[in-house]
Amino acid sequence: MKKINTCFFLLTIAVLLTCMSCSMEIQTASLTPKPSPVPRINGTRLFGIRPGSPFLFTIPVTGERPIRYEALNLPAGLVCDKNSGQITGVIEKPGEYNVTFKATNNKGSVERAFKIVCGNTLALTPHMGWNSWYVWENHVTDKIMRDAADAMVSTGLIDHGYMYVNIDDCWAIKPSSKDSTLSGEPRDTKGMINSNRRFPDMKSLTDYIHLKGLKAGIYTSPGPLTCAGHVGAYKFEEQDVTRFAE
Repeated sequence: MKKINTCFFLLTIAVLLTCMSCSMEIQTASLTPKPSPVPRINGTRLFGIRPGSPFLFTIPVTGERPIRYEALNLPAGLVCDKNSGQITGVIEKPGEYNVTFKATNNKGSVERAFKIVCGNTLALTPHMGWNSWYVWENHVTDKIMRDAADAMVSTGLIDHGYMYVNIDDCWAIKPSSKDSTLSGEPRDTKGMINSNRRFPDMKSLTDYIHLKGLKAGIYTSPGPLTCAGHVGAYKFEEQDVTRFAE
């Protein structure tokens, strides 16, 4: 009887391990079909921008490369790069502008209507992107953010309308920390907020993300400290907004 019970136990373990292995294989398998080689324009059909603010939008297109991008009837101040699909520039005059996107490769061509709204109302559609907190929490660094931007492009997420790479908490100085990479002077003599040593050059990082055709987001707190104990914006709101825009 003991021998039978032992065999049954071992058989049960073997079955469980097999099921776990199958489950793991299913979880790691991608069920998303590969995009067609024929060009397809994806993402939002609407985009908001303030007058006089830098404009950056990458036309999200799947399909076999190379692709030629066009944006017809762009408002004055904007240009479209035919090789990357990045639309850049500045719109000075408020208003609604109806544009037509066009993408062409050796498999075909496609067009789609797009509206640019220049005014004081932003966030006209849900933001699509990646946030550092849910993976890295207080371990985030400059390199991690650059790698995230690279992955947004290499995985094709940018071609489906993903556009934001957001730094969450823990980029600023943490006054209570004994970690030399987090400690330091919270602000300069003008009250401008400083990043910690894990982010040696925020302007360079932001430029890197923008060159990918993506937008860089950042986190702050209305209080003197963030949730993780880093410097917040309390009583320095104007200086921090100015720093973020630099």
